Amino acid sequence: MFYEKNNIRFNLKNCNKTVTLHTYYKHNIKYIFMKNYAILFACIFMPLLVVNAQQVNFEEYDLDNGLHVILHQDNSAPVVTVSTYYHVGSKDENPERTGFAHFFEHLLFEESVNIPKGERSKIVGSNGGSGNATTDQDRTYYYENLPSNQLALGLWLEAEQMRHPIISQVGVDTQNEVVKEEKRMRVDNSPYGQWVSEVFKNLFIKHPYRWSPIGSMEHLDNATLEEFRAFHKKFYIPNNAVLVVAGDINVKESKKMIQNYFGSIPRGEEFERVSIKEDPITETIKTTFAEDPNIQIPAVFTVYRTPSVKDRDAYVFNMISSVLSTGKSSRLYKKLVDEKKKALQVAAFNYALEDYGAYIVLALPLGDVTLDELVKEMDEEILKLQTELISERDYQKLQNQFENQFVNSNSSVSGIASSLSTYYMIHGDANLINSEIEIYRSITREEIRDVAKKYLNPNQRLELEYLPKPKETATNEN
Repeated sequence: MFYEKNNIRFNLKNCNKTVTLHTYYKHNIKYIFMKNYAILFACIFMPLLVVNAQQVNFEEYDLDNGLHVILHQDNSAPVVTVSTYYHVGSKDENPERTGFAHFFEHLLFEESVNIPKGERSKIVGSNGGSGNATTDQDRTYYYENLPSNQLALGLWLEAEQMRHPIISQVGVDTQNEVVKEEKRMRVDNSPYGQWVSEVFKNLFIKHPYRWSPIGSMEHLDNATLEEFRAFHKKFYIPNNAVLVVAGDINVKESKKMIQNYFGSIPRGEEFERVSIKEDPITETIKTTFAEDPNIQIPAVFTVYRTPSVKDRDAYVFNMISSVLSTGKSSRLYKKLVDEKKKALQVAAFNYALEDYGAYIVLALPLGDVTLDELVKEMDEEILKLQTELISERDYQKLQNQFENQFVNSNSSVSGIASSLSTYYMIHGDANLINSEIEIYRSITREEIRDVAKKYLNPNQRLELEYLPKPKETATNEN
C-alpha cells in the first residue's frame, strides 16, 4: 500500500556518494509521476495518431442508506473490479491530528470482524485476484481486481470493511508502527522524498492541503482511541462513498448482490464539509530546504497555486504541461537537457486537487549550472507561452496526445472503475468518463496563452531550492 495515489517523488533509492553523475542520472533520476493525468516527464513521445474514444456505458443509482453505486458491464474478458471510494482525505483532518485518513487506509485494509488480521490480501490472492488501497488529500480508494466468478467475494470484502471494522488499541498501535516505517522508507530515507511536503506547506497557509497525507507521527502517537473512532464514524459511511463494479458482470444479478451485502449497513450522520479559502499570492515566496541527506544534486521548484481540478483552467494546465515537458521534443527538455545541457532533468506538471491545485516546474542542474540560471531559462519558456500562440502543428499534436491518453485511461476495467469513482465523487459527474475529451478538444491556442499569462507569473509563486544536507564538519580534539 502507498500513502498517496499522487505521491510524486524521484526514484533515487539506490544512490550513494560514489555514484558518477552519468550513472546517477541514468539509473536513478528517471521518472516523476502525477495524479489523474499521468504525465511521465521522461516518457517516449506519443505517436501522432488520432484514436476514436469508445463510449463507456454505465448505470448509477443510490441505495436507501445513501451509498452511490455505479455499474459498468464489459463481458469481453472474465475479470471484474470492485472498488469503494470514500470522500475523505488528509484535508478533512484536524490540524492537530494529521495522518488519520492515511492511517485508516491501513487499518481498515488489515482486518474486520470476519477477516482475520493480515488475511485480506491472502484471501484475494488465493482466489486469483489482487487488491490495494490509496489515500491522497481528497479521497481514500479501496479496490480488488478478481476473476468475474469471484464478484461476490469482492463485494463481501468491501461490505465487511464498511460494516465490521475493528478499531481497537492493539490495531491502532500495530498500524501506527506500520505507518512510521512507511514514512521512514518513502519520505525520510528516500531521495527528494520530502519535496512534496515542503512545496505544499509553503504554498498553502490556511487550507489543509498544507500538510501531507502521511501526516505527523507525533499527532498519531498522541491521538486517543476515541479520536480514531470518531473520525471513522464521521467519514467511513455509505452516504460518503461510491461503490463501483466494473467488468464481466450481469447487471441485474449484481444489483441483488449489492443490496444483500450493503443494503442493511446503517446510514451515517450528515456533516458539513469545511471550505477554506486561501488569500492570493501577490509576491514571490522564496524558501530553502537543506535537510535531505540522501541526495547530492540540488533541485529547484517554481510552484504556482492553481484552481480546482474541476475548473476549466485545470484542463488548460494539463495541455501546458505537455507543451513544456512531455517527451524529448517538449520545450523545456529540448532546451535545457538536449541542447544547452544545463539540466539533468526538467519537468512541468499540474498537481490538480479538489479545492486547489499546484502547477510545478522543476529542474536538476548539470555540472556547475546554478539554480538561478535554471529558473531564468524556465521563465523564458513560460514567457513565450504567455506572449506567443503555439503553432497549429503543436496544437494538433496536443490534441492527438490527449485523445490517445483519454482512450488509454479507459482501456481496462480497473481504469474505468477508478475514473468513474473520481468523476462522480470529485467532479460530480460520472459521465465525464465519456465527455471530458470534449473539454480538451474545445481548448484553443488563445486559452493556452491566456491561462499561462493569468497564473504563471513570478509574483504569484513559490520558489523552493531543495538542497543536499550539509555535511557535518569534523572537529579535532587535542
